[in-house]
Amino acid sequence: MRRDTFLKSMAALAVSGGLPLSAFAAANVKMMIPANPGGGWDGTGRALGKALTEAKVADTVTYENKGGAAGALGLAQFVNASKGDPNALMVMGAVMLGGIITGKPPVSITAATPIARLTSEYNVFVLPANSPFKTMADVVAQLKKDPGSVKWGGGSRGSTEHIAAAMIARAVGVDPAKINYVAFRGGGEATAAILGGNVTIGGSGYSEFSEYIKSGKMVPIGVTSAARLKGIDVPTLKELGIPVEIGNWRGVYGAPGITAAQRKALTDMVIKATQSKSWQEDLVKNNWTPAVLSGDAFEKFVDDDFASLRATMVKSGMI
Repeated sequence: MRRDTFLKSMAALAVSGGLPLSAFAAANVKMMIPANPGGGWDGTGRALGKALTEAKVADTVTYENKGGAAGALGLAQFVNASKGDPNALMVMGAVMLGGIITGKPPVSITAATPIARLTSEYNVFVLPANSPFKTMADVVAQLKKDPGSVKWGGGSRGSTEHIAAAMIARAVGVDPAKINYVAFRGGGEATAAILGGNVTIGGSGYSEFSEYIKSGKMVPIGVTSAARLKGIDVPTLKELGIPVEIGNWRGVYGAPGITAAQRKALTDMVIKATQSKSWQEDLVKNNWTPAVLSGDAFEKFVDDDFASLRATMVKSGMI
């Protein structure tokens, strides 16, 4: 029997109940990464793909990057091209929810199938090493003097770093509508802009900037967590007298139209991958906090976070 025929037979048996779902390893998982290479979603998707193969729940994983509009372009392509595909996954997270709120794209996340939350992470704000500013206090002073002169660089509009910038402005008495936020389609583009001095200050998850912080090319000046991050000597915004705290999280969704059994099989695959050695190593390497949540609990979490983000954005004057 041909290998592909055998795998399809195994899948059919699993879905029908003839085999435990864990007995089926997908021949090929197709991973949609709705951002350009080099950012947090890209790193998460590729780390998960490596973990899926290491855990032997997938034979191979292929990746497709489609950046733009806080993931909305990739989401639309994923929804339209992957209907009913039990081996399709898409990386997503809080940034996508924020983008949907601000951009109101024609395709919403509700069109896809919730699988699991994977990690949580806080944002770090950085300056290029040659910046005339040295601290967050310096940035805030300039922000108060001339809001438009401070260019905030980060992910798409509606991203957690965009929301954090608006929250910082509001907290220090500056109209959030006046902030000069420069959105990029992926972490690689944002990083290049910061290193090149094309923005005043950059924000993103610590994992995206860690190598540049360690090499001295970027200077971290504040994190959006409630307490200092483990092993990282960077003050929280609260320590600096700015009452702002906001977290980021990332997860995966499946294709529209898959069955309950296919959803469970895909969820089981992802959960097993998060238990692999390579995934655990990537958690440490990237300073990601494990935050695995699946099933109905994950679906409810997304609904609640969507409402919470909207409320925060309204309060911060973004919408």
